[in-house]
Amino acid sequence: MYLVEFKSQADKDLEKMDNALIKQFIKHVKKIELNPGKKHLKLGLPYFIEKVTDQARIAFFVENNTIYILRCFKNHKEYENWYKSEKV
Repeated sequence: MYLVEFKSQADKDLEKMDNALIKQFIKHVKKIELNPGKKHLKLGLPYFIEKVTDQARIAFFVENNTIYILRCFKNHKEYENWYKSEKV
């Protein structure tokens, strides 16, 4: 089992969401904790992506026995803007 640590931006992202969506994110974080790293982000970036809903995503990376939650996106537009800015 892995340790999970939320980076400050992920905490800020969650603060902007309603409780129903936060519950879905927490459910997926628990899923990642048991089995991380299913879908690796393309474009050569060292992050993994977990699909929470059709639009919502979690971006994270794994280092040693810790999963670092980088960002929690409530819609695809936020996610798309983020990964485009990361690949530069």
